[in-house]
Amino acid sequence: MGINSERDVEANLQIGPTDQGMVRIFVESQGIEVPMDFTPEEAEEIASEIVAAAKTAAKAS
Repeated sequence: MGINSERDVEANLQIGPTDQGMVRIFVESQGIEVPMDFTPEEAEEIASEIVAAAKTAAKAS
């Protein structure tokens, strides 16, 4: 499965700060939970990558 492979799977996504000063991205799908913790700096980098991808996708459509 790659970035361009479509799947018909539903998932819940939650993003928020933890009490340990980290940023958590929490994905849950089909009974599987994936918590991913990032430093604030890493989270800002991820956010920048998401914005860049959204801009590129908007140009393609």
